[in-house]
Amino acid sequence: MMLIRLFLAFTLLFAGLVPANAQMPGAPLNIDASIAAETQTPAPGQSVTLAIVMKPNPGWHDYWLNPGDAGTPPVLEWDLPAGVTAGEIRAPVPGTLIVSGFMNHIYERDHAFLVDLIIADSALLGTKLPIRVEALWSACTDRVCVPEATDLSLDLAVGDGNIAAGQRAIFDGYRAQIPALLSRDGIFTVDGQQVRYAIPYPANADLESAYIFLKTPNFARYTAEQSVERRGDWLIITSEVKPEDQVYEGQIKPSEFTEVEALLAIGENDGLLVRLKRGDTPASGMNFGGILLFSILGGLLLNLMPCVFPILGLKAASLAKMGGNEAAAKRDALAYSAGVILSVLALGAVMLALRAAGEQVGWAFQLQEPRIILLLLLLMAAITANLAGLFEINVGMPAGSGKSRFGSFGTGVLAAVIATPCTGPFMAAALGAALLLPAAQALLLFAGLGIGIALPYLAIAYIPALRNRVPKAGPWLATFRKIMAIPMALTAVALLWLLWRLSGQQGLLIGVGALAALLGALFLAGNAQRRGKTAMLMAMSALGIAVASAVILPRQPVAAHRNSDDILAAEEYSDARLAGYRAAGRRVFVYFTADWCITCKINEGAAINRDETAAAFKAKNVAVLVGDFTRRDPEIARILARYGRSGVPLYLYFAPGKDAQILPQILTPSALTGLK
Repeated sequence: MMLIRLFLAFTLLFAGLVPANAQMPGAPLNIDASIAAETQTPAPGQSVTLAIVMKPNPGWHDYWLNPGDAGTPPVLEWDLPAGVTAGEIRAPVPGTLIVSGFMNHIYERDHAFLVDLIIADSALLGTKLPIRVEALWSACTDRVCVPEATDLSLDLAVGDGNIAAGQRAIFDGYRAQIPALLSRDGIFTVDGQQVRYAIPYPANADLESAYIFLKTPNFARYTAEQSVERRGDWLIITSEVKPEDQVYEGQIKPSEFTEVEALLAIGENDGLLVRLKRGDTPASGMNFGGILLFSILGGLLLNLMPCVFPILGLKAASLAKMGGNEAAAKRDALAYSAGVILSVLALGAVMLALRAAGEQVGWAFQLQEPRIILLLLLLMAAITANLAGLFEINVGMPAGSGKSRFGSFGTGVLAAVIATPCTGPFMAAALGAALLLPAAQALLLFAGLGIGIALPYLAIAYIPALRNRVPKAGPWLATFRKIMAIPMALTAVALLWLLWRLSGQQGLLIGVGALAALLGALFLAGNAQRRGKTAMLMAMSALGIAVASAVILPRQPVAAHRNSDDILAAEEYSDARLAGYRAAGRRVFVYFTADWCITCKINEGAAINRDETAAAFKAKNVAVLVGDFTRRDPEIARILARYGRSGVPLYLYFAPGKDAQILPQILTPSALTGLK
């Protein structure tokens, strides 16, 4: 017993709590403990339920079987007569308490731990059964912890097992607080640091709230937020596992667990125990065909985004030059579609491979790399110069030859690359599901996204009624090309700004210098073309400028800095900050954004950073947290995946005492000012 007490005291010291008021012999307990039996005369071969009744003084608490980040679980050291064995402790649903960033699973009100004593078949009637147990626990406030212990005893006698009505009612009340064990096993899936629990729960069953307590230690990160979703007869809870660098030597790592036990709290004092085995959790409430449809619709709607729409202008010009050549139009559309679909597939495959290797990346991950941004900047500048007539390359121009089909393929690649900063309706759910599905199905979803992007041009090429509405080539075409140079130039300017955000002043200077050198080379190439000479040397020079500038770009990203137009005074997101505001009963609006995310910037200008939004949030005392995903951030990537997203934007609203509400990806001021 002395060793156990010393261990408890040392554990509390190590947890950073203050055992300054350690229990002195004869001192009153901060949590009173007593023992009771359901019957005084248990029968041979049967069991008798004992209750260890705990009554905390105001402001004090003790701990659940898995106490969380700090504290110690209840310990019962039995001294039992021959022929009597004690079962495991059964505990009621605990509550949560965060102190100094540590999550605790606690009891602040009167409660009872139940234990079944099994009486041997050979026990003789009338045999005395002296039951002795030393109970040890941690008694804590939010500022101090002390180890406490007491000796509990009662005397039973082997008899007929009769239970008095009053005692049965008392124990029925205790049992009502103990979670029942689900007859069906659940499933859990670990992906990097994210974990998804799928628990069988009927679709027609009421659910007041849901929170999962891991009974199995050293598996979960207890302070991580939990998102809850009902999908048919499954309850899906997404959270995080314990970081493997925090697992002590000799302990099982979260990635090595094949089975865990948990308590699903479904309301105050109401819960279910569940065994979960590693497997594939349900990815969605709809079937795979429905998810694939979402992917196609998401890609289709991307064509309306400002980052993709200029490409449609290029293809419209291409169709106009084809006249009524149906075969050429179909070949061109197929080449363009192949470029789009293969590029999106390649991006998806790289993303999935990186995640399988343990990297926390999401959709548009390549735009977090300054070198990619620099190369895209130079590419956009070259396309702008081409459309403006500075030099000639038949990008996306008409048909008939193998070279033109290669140009259409390249335009498709370009459309896919430009589309990555954008997300829209349907797309987020589909790509979120792609992170959870087997690789083959995930790649089909990426292919569906590419099909959606290519669909308008395929429809025009293969449906005569649509194709006949495209104007024939004429003088308007030259003007149209110059008009399309404007959004491309604006895209280049946005990329130059993003390069500055990612790599600082040095990156900006390199970008401006490379841009000037590239445009100079393209101007000389255009002059050579107009004189009827080859421009190959200038083209190779332009390519060399792009490669050289990417090589000398600094490798280390600069520190992120906040936008000056943030009138909401948002704080940087962290799990601890969110948990602190929620524990204080504050409403919280959380948004995850990136400088390369066009949808994010539109929402911020049109809905978030607005005077009416700021006024409404101030009136309702809404705390605002922002997570910047401009640079690679594994923590934000895990949070996005937790809520079924593969990229930004993600908008969350936490009302007091409620789970996260995921807001639409296209926001309006009224959607934010109307939050309750």
